[in-house]
Amino acid sequence: MKTHLLSEIEIDAPPQRVWQVLTDLSAYPDWNPFIVRAEGRALVGSRLALRMQPVGGRPLTLRPTVVEATESARFSWRGTVGIPGLLDAEHVFRITERANGGSRLNQDEQFQGVLVPLMAKSLRRKTLPAFVAMNEALKQRAERIDSAIHG
Repeated sequence: MKTHLLSEIEIDAPPQRVWQVLTDLSAYPDWNPFIVRAEGRALVGSRLALRMQPVGGRPLTLRPTVVEATESARFSWRGTVGIPGLLDAEHVFRITERANGGSRLNQDEQFQGVLVPLMAKSLRRKTLPAFVAMNEALKQRAERIDSAIHG
C-alpha cells in the first residue's frame, strides 16, 4: 500500500535563494516549524538526523539518507521507520523557476509499507499541514533574505 502527500508554494525569490535556505540544515531550528532540528549535509549518500514535529503529533527523529542533491533544483532523502517494509518514505523537494520570476517549491513524500493503511489518515491530518507550515516559513525566510540582499 502507498500514500502520497504533496504541498506547493510560490516564492518571490530565485531558485538559488530557496536552495540556500532549504539546504542550510543547521539553521532549521531558527525558522522551520516542521523539521525543528536537522543535522547532516545535502550531499548524496549523507545520513541526516531530522527531528520532525507533525501538527498535533508527537515529535519523531528520523535518520534518512540523501538520494539526490541537485543544486537549486531537487533535494530528496529516503528513510524508514523501524525495519524496512514497515513504513518507508521518500521525501522530495523540487524547486522550479517561474516564468515571471521567483520560484515554485513542491514538497512531496511517498509512503509505502505494511503500516501505511494504519497511518494514512494520520499522515494526511498531521504531516501534510506540517509540510504547508514549513513551505510558508521557507517562503518568508527566502523572501526576507532575498529582499535584504537586493533591496
